[in-house]
Amino acid sequence: MFLKRLAVTFSLLLTTPVVAEDFYKSKQINLIISAGAGGGFSTYAQVFAPYLSKYIPGNPNINLQNMTGAGGIRAMQYLYNIAPKDGSVIGLVHSTVPFAPLYGLKGATFNPQEMNWIGSINSTEAICVSWNNTGIKTWEDVLNKEYIVGTSGAGAQSETIPAMINKLFGTKIRVISGYVGGNDIFLAMERGEIQGRCGSIISTINSTRPDWFSSNRVSVPITITLRRSIYFPDIPAIYELAKDERTKQLLKLIIVPLQLDRPLLTTPGVPPERVAILRKAFHQAMNDTDFIADAIKFNLEINEISGEEIQNILKETYNTPPEIIKEAIEAMNLTGSTTEK
Repeated sequence: MFLKRLAVTFSLLLTTPVVAEDFYKSKQINLIISAGAGGGFSTYAQVFAPYLSKYIPGNPNINLQNMTGAGGIRAMQYLYNIAPKDGSVIGLVHSTVPFAPLYGLKGATFNPQEMNWIGSINSTEAICVSWNNTGIKTWEDVLNKEYIVGTSGAGAQSETIPAMINKLFGTKIRVISGYVGGNDIFLAMERGEIQGRCGSIISTINSTRPDWFSSNRVSVPITITLRRSIYFPDIPAIYELAKDERTKQLLKLIIVPLQLDRPLLTTPGVPPERVAILRKAFHQAMNDTDFIADAIKFNLEINEISGEEIQNILKETYNTPPEIIKEAIEAMNLTGSTTEK
């Protein structure tokens, strides 16, 4: 009987896989950031990475790597096609990137529903801002005056949001492209080259230029939201200005990426138990009191969205009727793909 039990135990040892928690011991995780250094994305990554490492068994070092290009699509293509499929590479990408294939953006040949989504550090809202001496302070100003904003190119929120507003509301927003990233757009505003910028930029402004709102250096003429912002309750939400149900449908589709601002993911093909480890560590890090304190210190908005929630948002959005998607593409003037923050 003893020998039989020993044989069973030995057999189990041979057939039991390496414990998932052991994978990250003495390992380095590469965190690919789809935006350039110096902006909001890098700040989020620098603040959050140590806490994510803290809760991953083995406490692997997390190496940050900025990978710009094609508005985040380059980074996503790398994660989808090239990066190791073992959970040793994760990404912090723009919220618009998972929807790039839906809109047929150039180079977006990946399937976001095959990626393993870990969670999103924030859920945010988009706004348009204008420099304080430009004469663009209210929605009426946007309707009646030329409003010059900057972008890194087609496909960026700073390009698609103005195009959408022009198409659906008849405004005369003029977009100046060619800026490398969001930080360059802000510098151009400060130099007086352009009047403003549109996008999910509240957290970026708070973390990189915290005096802009508090000192009234910028105005917010409109929020790109379904309901009035808790941050700017006196400013109209774009959804409340919609004149018909079709416009409301389009706005809902266009605004959906804001639900997953600062999403983290890993590659396709990662073993489920390893994805579960990353998701659990993400949840624990998001609720770490020291991380919350650091987020406040660095003026970072945080609002936990789970990996499972992201998967459901993507599934629902990719089931949108084709005619609504087609109209959204036309409204946003999606002819390419670049994004910045």
